[in-house]
Amino acid sequence: MSGHDVPGYWLTQSPKPGRIAAYLGLAVLGALVGFAGSLVQGAWFPGGLVLALLAAAGLFYGSLRATGTQLGVVAPAVGWLAAIVLLSIGRPEGDGAFSAGIGPLVYMLGGMAVAVMCATMTRPPQPGGGPGRLGK
Repeated sequence: MSGHDVPGYWLTQSPKPGRIAAYLGLAVLGALVGFAGSLVQGAWFPGGLVLALLAAAGLFYGSLRATGTQLGVVAPAVGWLAAIVLLSIGRPEGDGAFSAGIGPLVYMLGGMAVAVMCATMTRPPQPGGGPGRLGK
């Protein structure tokens, strides 16, 4: 059994620059999707809300499939959450990106629920991997 076959092997290695760049890129993409979704969900209710949630779900699931790790979902989710929190705070003048009502609340809670669902999905099987159960 080589070191690559041991579960958790990647935790003991130093992170690769390409993987770090990919996670940072996913975080920026998450912030962009959060920003765009914040604008769309308020502009075309209820279709914009559905579109914004589908965009977030596509980003989270796509990043899971692209990276194969739960951290691949966490990175865009952090960017998405940071963007919507910053937009929900508003400015001292009273302007804010979110309007009052149920739409922004559904967008925030629904997006977080989708991120959690994608992060807790089982990972896709790795090529050349053995059976899912140990000792079988």
